[in-house]
Amino acid sequence: MTTTLRPSGPLQQADDGTLARSYEVCVNSRPVGAVRVATLPAPGRPLGTISDLRVDEADRGRGRGTVAALAAEEVLRGWRCERIRVSVPVDAPAARRLAGALGYVETGHVLAKDLGPAEGADPADPAGSTYLTGPAEGADPAGRADPDGPVPGGVEIRAMTDAEAAAWIAAEPGRAALLPDGPATDGTRLHVAVRGGTRIGHLWTGWRDLPTGERVPYVWEVAVAEAERGRGHGRRLMRFAERVVRGTGGGRLVLRVDLGNAPARALYASLGYRPLLTDLEKTLY
Repeated sequence: MTTTLRPSGPLQQADDGTLARSYEVCVNSRPVGAVRVATLPAPGRPLGTISDLRVDEADRGRGRGTVAALAAEEVLRGWRCERIRVSVPVDAPAARRLAGALGYVETGHVLAKDLGPAEGADPADPAGSTYLTGPAEGADPAGRADPDGPVPGGVEIRAMTDAEAAAWIAAEPGRAALLPDGPATDGTRLHVAVRGGTRIGHLWTGWRDLPTGERVPYVWEVAVAEAERGRGHGRRLMRFAERVVRGTGGGRLVLRVDLGNAPARALYASLGYRPLLTDLEKTLY
């Protein structure tokens, strides 16, 4: 019996040039499952993804999933992808074993935190809010005491100006691909942390479509200048991100962390973020 892929929908091309298409997994033309392939914006050649791979229960255990995944890789080769990323739910060991058998290597995790209901936040406030902390301004903007205490010398977290946003986007090609309308891209929030007129960090929040199909509030970037690390600024930027999401009615926040970034992983764990998906990647030769 021959396992093949048959398109189940048209080839979709987004404004940013990314591609996506759904397929039926067929055995001798008989549908036994489904898979979706797509590309993600990335510097250089596009990053491929394989998601929603499913084989009907009656046809499992016969290598259908393996053949379908390899056929999906061929589709992505045709789309000029050099790398493929798959995101496997942490509670799906069979999918994790399949990815490992096909040569995919773990590169990071997608983490999530349930924030709970908003506590009196003003939905109109977070997008342009300013968060001041320091010896004289140690209060949480929502009226609670800052549980981490004041930042020595005082730090302001504020929205990027248009000029700051333009320069920041231009500094990294991958940002422009993900922000087709710049800072006006739907749902985008760009903030900087400043102390004494010097920028010491930044925060980029927005939305992301997970492989599960869920659209979630997402931290695309959070960074602190090297000389300022270890002083609690990253924790405060993350708490600010949570406040922004709560203020717009969101109850969950998601982010990705690389496998080797031990300090960031420890920070997120201490803030209550837990693994949702395991990211694995493979280089196509």
